[in-house]
Amino acid sequence: MKPEKIILDCDPGHDDALALTMAVASEQIELLGVTTSAGNQTPDKTLNNALRMLTLLGATDIPVAGGNHRPLMRDLKIADYVHGETGLDGADLPEPTFEPVHQPAVELIADILRVQTEPITLVVTGPMTNIALFLRVHPELENKIKQVVFMGGAVGQGNVYPTTEFNMAVDPEAAKIVVNEGIPLVMAGLNVTLKAQICHDGLEKIRQINNPVAQAITGQMEFYGKWYGQDEFGLAGTPVHDPCTIAYLLKPEIFETHPAYLDVETQGQLTAGETVVDFAGLMNQKPNVKVIMDLDRQRFVDLIIDLLHHFD
Repeated sequence: MKPEKIILDCDPGHDDALALTMAVASEQIELLGVTTSAGNQTPDKTLNNALRMLTLLGATDIPVAGGNHRPLMRDLKIADYVHGETGLDGADLPEPTFEPVHQPAVELIADILRVQTEPITLVVTGPMTNIALFLRVHPELENKIKQVVFMGGAVGQGNVYPTTEFNMAVDPEAAKIVVNEGIPLVMAGLNVTLKAQICHDGLEKIRQINNPVAQAITGQMEFYGKWYGQDEFGLAGTPVHDPCTIAYLLKPEIFETHPAYLDVETQGQLTAGETVVDFAGLMNQKPNVKVIMDLDRQRFVDLIIDLLHHFD
């Protein structure tokens, strides 16, 4: 079976770092490139974090490009209160041993897609700024995109506003462009990612994996878990949102999905970035997204643990 070819657009970020680690570790995925966006931290820090993680992972042959420095139409809001000063607090990562390519994210994506003989998957774990810009600058390459699998949005409970999730709230206009482009979508929103928890027993199993990658992930998860430990969401463990995208590509059978029509609110004073998910067909639109609604948490955590052993 051929590996799934992907480009990962991310804003590392602790959970982005774990998603990146899983993508590098799996033989079922061919990671063609990494692009970074501003979101969990400022654009210079998220780019540096991608380079640091790939250096740790021994994957310095993967091209990396930084993206837009701010959302399309709004001021940038970051989540340093969750991810710390560096964006990846909690572990001593190596300094990068390689540099990003000398082109913006949009052009790296274009260069990768041009040479593909079959459409590939875009995985987006941060704000959708880079992907929206790409679709506007290079519409001729849209047919090279198989699907967009993204972490973002929510069916119900948000995490920055009552019904709005962080990635969507950072750049609602970009998200609206992407979801209305007609490309097949898979949405991993808070309704499933808040269930994707690494609890104490899972973290202890990761801690016992004797390789530098697993040890770094342990430190990162301990730091990341402190914010969720404040019990704002009443969780038993630490939800690792972004890895749901990679796990879905590797083991779709552990997830429950439902088709729906998706759009993104951009005008609401209290709801900008809200993902409007129409399961009942009330908007008389054809479904354009598979919404991940549930997962087998234990199999999800077991997958992460298995992939971390790749670095033994």
